[in-house]
Amino acid sequence: MTESQTRSTADVVILGAGPAGLVLGNLLQDSGVDCVVLERAERAHVQTRARAGFLAANTVRILERHGLAEGLRRRGQAHSTCEFRTADGRFRLDYSGLGHGERHTVYPQQELVTDLLTRFLAVGGRIGFGVEAVAVLDADTDRPSVTVRDADGRPGTWRARYVAGCDGRHGAARRSLPAGSVRRHHCDHGVTWLGLLAEAPPSLDAVGYAVHERGFAGHMARTSEITRYYVQCERGTAAGSWSEERIWDELDLRMRGAEYGPLHRGRVVQRTVVDLDSDVLEPLRHGSLFLAGDAAGLVSPSAAKGANLAVLAAEILAEGLTDALLRDNSAALDAYSARCLAYIWRAQEFSHWMIRLLHGPTGSDETSLFHNSLRHSRITSLRTSRSHQDWFAEHYVGV
Repeated sequence: MTESQTRSTADVVILGAGPAGLVLGNLLQDSGVDCVVLERAERAHVQTRARAGFLAANTVRILERHGLAEGLRRRGQAHSTCEFRTADGRFRLDYSGLGHGERHTVYPQQELVTDLLTRFLAVGGRIGFGVEAVAVLDADTDRPSVTVRDADGRPGTWRARYVAGCDGRHGAARRSLPAGSVRRHHCDHGVTWLGLLAEAPPSLDAVGYAVHERGFAGHMARTSEITRYYVQCERGTAAGSWSEERIWDELDLRMRGAEYGPLHRGRVVQRTVVDLDSDVLEPLRHGSLFLAGDAAGLVSPSAAKGANLAVLAAEILAEGLTDALLRDNSAALDAYSARCLAYIWRAQEFSHWMIRLLHGPTGSDETSLFHNSLRHSRITSLRTSRSHQDWFAEHYVGV
C-alpha cells in the first residue's frame, strides 16, 4: 500500500481522495484525530482527473479558514459573469453585483485535489493509493471495519471507530448500506450532454449558456489555454462517435458563432457522456458510517454544485467527528445528516431550475409547445427582472 503505514487501524477511515475526503482528512489531521484515506486509484490519476472548476464564495471561505487555500489564492481566477445566448439575442449578468454580491473562483478541481493531497501528506497524513474498499462491515456497531483489496489483489481489513464514505455514488460506502436503511430519491432529467475538454483559449470572458432549437451548448473557461464545453446530444450517444469537426461545427451553430464570432478551436483532449440525473440518500448516516460528497447526493452539473457541497459536508463532518472523538460530545455528529441535507436539497432545487431553463422538449405537440413557451418566459424574466436576477445570483453562487 503506497504512502501509508502498515498499521491498519485508525479512528476514522476515509474512503475516497476527492475534495470531500481530502478536506476531511486535512481537518481531522489538524485536530489531532487519527485518520487514514483509502483511494482505489493511483496518485497520478487522482491528481490529473479533470472535474469541476467553479468554487463558490463559501467554499473559498472554508478553505481559507482552515489554511487550505494557498494554491487557489495564487492561481485561482475570480469570475462573476455569465452570458445567455438565445434566438432573441444575448444578455449578460454580472452576478457579483446581484444577490449577495458574491462571485466564483475558477480553479480546476485537479489542482485543488493536488493542493489538498500535498498538504495532507506534508503534515503526516496517511493515504493508501491503489487500495479499493470492498465493503464496510459492522457499521451498526462502534467498531466498524473496511475490507479492502490492493492493486495486486491482496485482501486486507481496516478497523476504525468511524467510516466516512467519500467514494462516490458507486463506492463501497453506498454498496454497504443495508437494504431499507436509507431512502433514495432519484430523478432522471432525460437530458444527455457530451462533455468536452479542449486545448483552446476561451472564446468569451464569461460562462456561456446557449439555448438553441438543436439543443443546449455551454462554454466554461478553465485556464487561458483550456476550455470546457458541453453540447446536448441524444441519449445513448457514444463519447467518441462525433468527429472533432462535427463537435466544433455544432458548438459554433448553437452558440451562434455567425452572429457573435466563431469559437477558438483546438484539440479535444477529453470526452465524457453525462446523463443528467440527480439523487439523494436520506439519512446520510448509518451507525458509524457517514456519507459525504457524491456518495451522499449527486447534483447534475448544470449548476456546478457538486464539489462545493463536498467541501461544505467535509467541514460539517470534521466538526462532528472531532467533537465526538476528542470531547465526547456527539451533538454535532448527530445533527450532521439533517444539516447537510438542507444544503443538498437547496442545491438540487436550483439545479432542477437550471435544467428546465436550458433544455426544452423537442417535439411539436401541444405539451412541448407549452413547456417551451414557459421556458421562453423564464429566460425573458431573467433578462428583464432585477428581483429574478437577484434570486438567480444568490442561488447560482450560494451553497
